[in-house]
Amino acid sequence: MGILEIFSRRQEKSKDVAKERLKLVLVHDRADLSPRLLELIKNDMINVISNYAEIDISEIDIKMTKTTKDGDSKPVSALIANIPIKKLKIRDDI
Repeated sequence: MGILEIFSRRQEKSKDVAKERLKLVLVHDRADLSPRLLELIKNDMINVISNYAEIDISEIDIKMTKTTKDGDSKPVSALIANIPIKKLKIRDDI
């Protein structure tokens, strides 16, 4: 591994962190939801789903958006989650 590879990896990680932070700020603006609360929701969802499936945490994408219902012009918040499942866990109690 060369010296340039070390720096380029850090830059990529830093870029990804900044991108995630910007997403959280945009979500807050759109849905009146604090980034901290969205992060808590995300962590709770990961914990619950992990009881039943092995998931790819690095690829999770959770968004809060505003949409309208059919026949209603008032916007409502919607949570959209894309959680890749690697493998379902076999449980005897279900």
